[in-house]
Amino acid sequence: MNVQTLTSPTVEIDAATPTEWWRGAVLYQVYPRSFADSNDDGVGDLAGITAHLDHIASLGVDGVWLSPFFTSPMKDFGYDVADYCGVDPIFGTMADFDALVARAHELGLKVIIDQVYSHTSDEHIWFEESRSSLTNPKADWYVWADAKADGSPPSNWQSVFGGPAWTWDARRRQYYMHNFLKEQPQLNVRNPAVQDALLGAMKFWLDRGVDGFRLDALNFSMHDPKLTDNPPLVGNGKRTRPFDFQDKIHNQSQPEIPAFLTRLRKLADRVGAESGRARFLVAEVGGDRANEEMKLYTQGADRLHSAYGFLYLYADRLTTELVDGGPAMWPGVEGEGWPSWTFSNHDAPRAVSRWAEGRDEKQVSAMCMLLLMCLRGNVFIWEGEELGLPQAHVPYDRLVDPEAIANWPETLGRDGARTPMPWRHDRPNAGFSSVEPWLPVDPRHVPMSVDVQEADPGSMLHLTRRMVGLRRRFSALRTGAMTMTSASNLLIFERSEGDDALLCVFNLGHDTVDWATPDGWSVVEAVNVAADATGPLPSLAGLLLARAG
Repeated sequence: MNVQTLTSPTVEIDAATPTEWWRGAVLYQVYPRSFADSNDDGVGDLAGITAHLDHIASLGVDGVWLSPFFTSPMKDFGYDVADYCGVDPIFGTMADFDALVARAHELGLKVIIDQVYSHTSDEHIWFEESRSSLTNPKADWYVWADAKADGSPPSNWQSVFGGPAWTWDARRRQYYMHNFLKEQPQLNVRNPAVQDALLGAMKFWLDRGVDGFRLDALNFSMHDPKLTDNPPLVGNGKRTRPFDFQDKIHNQSQPEIPAFLTRLRKLADRVGAESGRARFLVAEVGGDRANEEMKLYTQGADRLHSAYGFLYLYADRLTTELVDGGPAMWPGVEGEGWPSWTFSNHDAPRAVSRWAEGRDEKQVSAMCMLLLMCLRGNVFIWEGEELGLPQAHVPYDRLVDPEAIANWPETLGRDGARTPMPWRHDRPNAGFSSVEPWLPVDPRHVPMSVDVQEADPGSMLHLTRRMVGLRRRFSALRTGAMTMTSASNLLIFERSEGDDALLCVFNLGHDTVDWATPDGWSVVEAVNVAADATGPLPSLAGLLLARAG
């Protein structure tokens, strides 16, 4: 991998304004089970994260997003919450969490945590009370319905993980709804008392010092109270689950959701104003109508700050047309929200494995990291992405992801993106744990460990630090406009703010493409090509140029 840097005029910035520190931020996602195991039980924990926060801070990122660490039976690895205000013992204690937040803030890192407001675990005390009778105080805190005359479920709704979105409960002699696992009953978020309880959980964590929330599966938070059947989905996309056959307009995506988001935003803004530290809310919105819902949920000043885009997460190929979709979706018009992008996360196969197409994975990782930092919006780095880790191979007998097990081999599930972080090449399990971890370490990851890459100035780790640093050097990358000008089989776009402009050029294809640096521009950063090259751009080359002078 040929990586060079030239000195060029830069605009030094501190970050976004204090009230909008999140705008254009770079956030690092940690999956607690897989990051670092401090007590050698094979599962990562909060103390392990705290011990490695220096690594995250060394990347130059603005903050860390923690996937769930809450009390849970772990049927969906923490996204089945049994106590919104508790830390699961497998991850440590509340004192461990407080220590993590304190250390992160010492290092200048914001702390973002997940919240799951569409469903809970069936072991949550709310559900235990709700299912106990038809008349208890929480009887309508979840979505319950009578069977049809023939005993079948109340509607044809299907769950994401396969099978009907309804399970019969003999205690109430009714069905309860679940968009995901049957152990994840659907909250009735239409109920103001449920909203109040969720706001109370949010306030609990705000008072403990967190800087924001990533709101999971937000468009699943409300349902059609008439329980109308979903119509068939028109189209010929890949269908591996019954869920894929329906146009999901009644079990999710209801028009009352934005009013609930306004309540969340008011609380975040109030706490931010009282503390003098702005808080940040970002939605996870997937599905058939994700684009329009992301815009809806972030529209104006009284909803969420940003939405987490899925444009890249499941894309089989990285193309100019794919990248064009970002600014087309978020052109920056008045009243529009702010996008957030990621190439990989805990739910999707790692991008380098999806996009390499037989090419050198280190070069793919390098180009993708530069591209990610050049996009307009917030960007998220998935743990291990700074090392260029490929998707791990997890044998069938080691799978733990319920989706992977249920749908094997049509969907490979999420385990291959969640394997342990490799810290030391010379330690058992790459330094993650001294005992066999909950998922196996892929042998290919061991020579890519943090210690190996720290010792190599040309490594992906060192390149990532430099790429992240570009956002602090250039305000145009952090908050500027994005204008697409792609031509000649190259991805080309401009980032601009005021009089400052940057030109971003990428050869996403397999063939060398003729291109020469235009007059009036000088190279600031180059990956997979010599920075002073004047000839054609090889496959996977990436350039960042600034106006000369």
